[in-house]
Amino acid sequence: MRALLAIVWATCAAAVSHASLVLAVEPPYQALARRTVGVGQGVYAVAADGTVLASEAADRPVHPASVSKIPTTTALLHELGPNYRFATTLRGIGGVREGAVWGDLVVDGSGDPFLVAESAALILAELSQAGVDRVGGSLRVHGDLFFNWKPDPGGRAFELALSGRIDPATWRAAAARLGARVNGAPTGLAFENARPMPASVAPGPADPLLLVHLSPSLQRILKELNGYSNNVFHPLSERIGGPAAVERLARASVPSELADEIVITNAAGAGTANRISPRASVALVRALDREVARHGLTLADVLPVAGVDRGTLDGRFDEPDLRGTVVGKTGTYGSLGASALAGVARTRRWGDVTFAILNRDVPVDEARRRQNAFVTALLHDAGPVPLDVVPVDSPILVDERIETRSGG
Repeated sequence: MRALLAIVWATCAAAVSHASLVLAVEPPYQALARRTVGVGQGVYAVAADGTVLASEAADRPVHPASVSKIPTTTALLHELGPNYRFATTLRGIGGVREGAVWGDLVVDGSGDPFLVAESAALILAELSQAGVDRVGGSLRVHGDLFFNWKPDPGGRAFELALSGRIDPATWRAAAARLGARVNGAPTGLAFENARPMPASVAPGPADPLLLVHLSPSLQRILKELNGYSNNVFHPLSERIGGPAAVERLARASVPSELADEIVITNAAGAGTANRISPRASVALVRALDREVARHGLTLADVLPVAGVDRGTLDGRFDEPDLRGTVVGKTGTYGSLGASALAGVARTRRWGDVTFAILNRDVPVDEARRRQNAFVTALLHDAGPVPLDVVPVDSPILVDERIETRSGG
C-alpha cells in the first residue's frame, strides 16, 4: 500500500511539475491571446529580437482575405521597383489637322491601376492646350486599360470621360493641378466616328504621339491601394506573372518550413482558395519590411498607419496614446468567415512587434473587436511608441505626369 501511495504521489508531482514548466515557458502574451482573440483562433506575435510573444493555432493555414495583398505588395516592389510608373500613350491615326485627329484616337494601355477621372481631366486639359478638340474616328484601345478601378477593354468609360463627362469637382482639381494652363473646363473631345480605321491598323511613324500619361509612382499607388484594400491588386499582379508569381516569390521569402503554409490563387485575397498561416503571415510582413528597406523605404510608405491614414484602419487604434503605433493590413471576407489583421505594433519593451491575427468563423465586427483588444492590451503593457508620420496626400493628380506631347 505504501509503495502504491508513493507511485501515486510521484505521478501527481510529475504532473504538477510539467504543468509548472508549461506555464513557465508559455509566451508572455499567450494567455492574452486566448482570452481576447479566442482559443483556436490564429494568433502569432514576435518581438524585434525574435522572442515569440504569442502563438495560438499559429501553423494552421486559413483564408487570410486581403492580408494576401502583403505578399503581392512585396512581389510588385521586387519585380518593378518603387519608382515604376505605368504609361498610357495616346496617338492619332492619320495625323492631326485643324484641331482634329484625322482617324481613330489610339490608347496604348499598360494596366495603370490609377487611371481615373482626375487623370482623364489632366489628359483632356493637355489636349485642349494643344488645340485638339475633335476625333474623326473613334477611340481604340491596345493593351490593358483600366479606368476608375475597373477593366475598360473597349475604352468606353474612358471615351465618355474624354468627351467631357467629368463632374465639376474633378475639373476644379485638374485646374488647381495645372494652374494657369487651364482657363475653364475644356468642352471635351468630339468623337465623330466618321473615319474609323480597321482595328488591325496600328499607329505608324506618321501618326503623331499626342501625349504620354504617367501614373504616380508604384510606391504611392501601393500606399493608396493598401489603405483602401482595393482589389485591383489581382489584375495588377498580371504585370509580374499573376498570382502564381506572387505565390512563388512569397514562398521563397520565408523560411522553407513555412512555404507550404502559403497558397495564393488570387493576388488581392478574393476567391476561396487562398491560405496563409499566422506564422507565415508574420514572416511575410517581415519579408515586406526587408524589401522596402532595400529601397530606402519603411512599411509606412506602402501600408496604412492606424490613426493617421484614411482607409480600412479608420477608427482603429486611434486613441491619443496609440495613434501612429500600428502599421498594418486588414482583411475581411465575411461570407467565408475570414477576418484578419497583420502588421507591426511599435513598443518600448519589445521593439517592433510583428503580429498576425487570422480569425475564422467569427462575425466580422466581433473579430475586429477581438483583434483590437489583443493589440491594444499588448501596446498598453509594453508601452506604445508612435511613428512620426503625417497623412499622405492622395497620389491622384499630385504625382501624375504628362511627360510627352507633340502637336499636329
